[in-house]
Amino acid sequence: MLRNYKYIGQRVALAVVAAVGIATAGFTSSATAAELDYGEIGDPVNLVVGYQPYYTEAWSGVVMKGLKLYEKYLPEGSTVEFQIGLQGGIIVNAMLAGKQHIGYMGDMPAIVATTKDRVADIRIVATAGLAFDQCNNMLVRTDAPEFADADEAIQWMDGKVVAVPKGACTDRFALAVFEKKGIEPASYLNQNIEVITSGFRAGKLDAAAIWEPTASRLVHEGLARKVASGASVDENDGGFIDMRGDLIDKRPDVVKAWLNAELDAQLFMADPANTMAVVAMAEEQTTGFSQEVLWKAMTGSTPEAQGGTPVRNEMAFAITPKAQALIDKATVFLHSIKTIKVDTLRKNAVMTEFTNDILEERGLTAPIGQIMAQPDSAYSGPKE
Repeated sequence: MLRNYKYIGQRVALAVVAAVGIATAGFTSSATAAELDYGEIGDPVNLVVGYQPYYTEAWSGVVMKGLKLYEKYLPEGSTVEFQIGLQGGIIVNAMLAGKQHIGYMGDMPAIVATTKDRVADIRIVATAGLAFDQCNNMLVRTDAPEFADADEAIQWMDGKVVAVPKGACTDRFALAVFEKKGIEPASYLNQNIEVITSGFRAGKLDAAAIWEPTASRLVHEGLARKVASGASVDENDGGFIDMRGDLIDKRPDVVKAWLNAELDAQLFMADPANTMAVVAMAEEQTTGFSQEVLWKAMTGSTPEAQGGTPVRNEMAFAITPKAQALIDKATVFLHSIKTIKVDTLRKNAVMTEFTNDILEERGLTAPIGQIMAQPDSAYSGPKE
């Protein structure tokens, strides 16, 4: 069994980095390694940020764009361009190619990015969120049997057709669960969120691992049923913020400015009074998602037997012990299936000092808040 997952892991590694070769094909070796020009300390800076409005765990990026919180902290005259990535691997590729400087992504791509330092130096600098069911969701087709619990549902996936976006956080989750439970799907397909949606609609998929808000949309539209999450198997997930090393080294003032704004964004999200404002921003920055579905993805509740958990998202901000434990555990696992070549990240791959200093300066401690699960009756927005 493990041999099969090592093979899958090698395929995943290729999926994550294949586009890197394309993205950097036009670069000379010296240009690839060269530092980008960010100006001097205090100068205006032009940033390009990769973010995922289609990934609820990292919606602080949505709030950053919607409220322009960075304008309070960045040097006057600075500009910020937000670019959408449908999954973290796309953002990793852009960062490695020097086309993006900051990226919001799930745990697997955030970790993998730090191991590609022969292409570019990328480091994890903050935690966007920690959860059990923001990335880690197992869905099955609607005509699947009614399962007694999550474990029975996972066992049913043995010999079935399962899809995940490979190279994403759901990929790590699915592989870890299948190895833990001794499950071997008949097919383990690499499909993005749009193809997975089409696959369930056409009856071509038995199951999929997918993140929020797509998981809630598929359930809401009656295309799939949620049967398990990371809470069912003690596998948590995380959203992280990566930055290019040359930005960190040359412009620590910009790093600190961005992370101060990030803290404001997470504090805003953690306040229940702002939930509908966050949902409205997410609706503005996505296509095909209603406010009702986006609300369910952010704060809706699911029965415990199907992987529901009382805390939907922990706004950690810093690299807390829980966040570091997730990084360490995921790194070891990704190495075991040959997705990455190391089982311990290099010394400066994870930088805790910026967030720790900011929290101390502002008299706060991590985590700075939680988004709790709410019953459907708590929804106050427009209904479909």
